[in-house]
Amino acid sequence: MRILVVNAGSSTLKLAVLDDGDLVVGSTTIDPWVGADDTDSIKDFVERNKPVDAVGHRIVHGGARFGEPVRLTPAVHTALEALTDLAPLHQPRALAGIEAVGSALPGVPMVGCFDTAFHRSMPAAAATYALPSSWQERFGLRRFGFHGLSHAYAARRAAQLVRSEVRDLRIVTCHLGAGASLCAVSGGVSVDTTMGFTPLEGVVMATRSGSVDPGLLLWLLQARGIGVDELAQTLEHSSGLAGMTSTSGDMREVQAAADAGQPAALLAIEVYVHRLRGAIAAMAAAMSGIDVLAFTGGVGEHHPRLRDAAAAGLGFLGVGVDPQANAETTADADITGPGSSTRTVVVTSREDLEIARQVRQVVIGEERR
Repeated sequence: MRILVVNAGSSTLKLAVLDDGDLVVGSTTIDPWVGADDTDSIKDFVERNKPVDAVGHRIVHGGARFGEPVRLTPAVHTALEALTDLAPLHQPRALAGIEAVGSALPGVPMVGCFDTAFHRSMPAAAATYALPSSWQERFGLRRFGFHGLSHAYAARRAAQLVRSEVRDLRIVTCHLGAGASLCAVSGGVSVDTTMGFTPLEGVVMATRSGSVDPGLLLWLLQARGIGVDELAQTLEHSSGLAGMTSTSGDMREVQAAADAGQPAALLAIEVYVHRLRGAIAAMAAAMSGIDVLAFTGGVGEHHPRLRDAAAAGLGFLGVGVDPQANAETTADADITGPGSSTRTVVVTSREDLEIARQVRQVVIGEERR
């Protein structure tokens, strides 16, 4: 089964075709990608990489309804449109990708794979906000969590790297990229995560603030005249590393500024690491311990100094990294330090493999029925 994986982000589109053995036989990244106004590039890629037997679409938000991968139908498409206000940067682009591929490959089964679905296993204590129950029932409020496709793959791959079964481990997966979140994976399922109702909650990110005192936000709105639109724009696009340093928020740029001695960049990295350490400890607490710490995502995979700084404050959890292994790794690797009881690994992010796995699960399941 040749599977086309369509990964629509907030500004880019990644396309890949995987064969029966999960080898990538064709891929491209469209950057920037504006969504519905640029479907020709999708059609051109599909035409060059036929045949395609099935398609998997990454969809950021599945809401309360979609807790597992699902065959995409007109009814499902309508339901996904209704969730746009929960993921305004991502949902429209995912829907545009679905429409474009559907037009290019009529009759080929398409499956929606949701970033929120992995976290549906979280217990009520982790998923519930301390807000009026009437609000929760009326508005469907809960902590959804995101990056589930990445966390699911990273946990399974981490277990392989330490030569164990994922069902036997307590793993903290750290997806660190422009967006960032952590997940507590116990026995192969998500029991807690750092993102919540939206992708704004949690650790510091490239341009997003992460968690902020809601009272501070109310003060800005009520006492200082900041408008709702300005607040939303700032929290999403002008905060995080970018806001603290007046850079793009790319960790490479921030690190270079820190290396040049710029105080704002030095502080930004300290804030980033402080929040990251605290979140790792919180995820471990949700599982009453930790067996494996996994770093993935662009920052997690390619910034050894950040991994070292995070681990340096987690010795009380048995975390330590081997300096040479940490500095030299360029791919999946165990970087655990001597005498450390918790294994630390680096995992290359492969959402495409997780999407392909879920597509086979749905399509083959349908064929068997």
